[in-house]
Amino acid sequence: MLEFRYDTQLLIDGDDLDEDEVFDYIVEHFKGDSLLAVGGDGDPIKIHFHTNEPWQILEYGASLGEIYDIVVEDMDRQSRGLKG
Repeated sequence: MLEFRYDTQLLIDGDDLDEDEVFDYIVEHFKGDSLLAVGGDGDPIKIHFHTNEPWQILEYGASLGEIYDIVVEDMDRQSRGLKG
């Protein structure tokens, strides 16, 4: 059994986004692991995060700007050979 079930990925396009600030906020406010937050400086920020509450990451991303290319995969199902 996985501690964090959902592989959550998205792009956030907003004004003056800073990848370090986004990274720090996620670490401080959400439970999960395997966090990546890359981009910024005028480019969208790509988020990759393993969590049990993917909707919280989507809500946070939407509060920063437009979110798109959203993928939420159930890694528990994948580990059992099912479509995630």
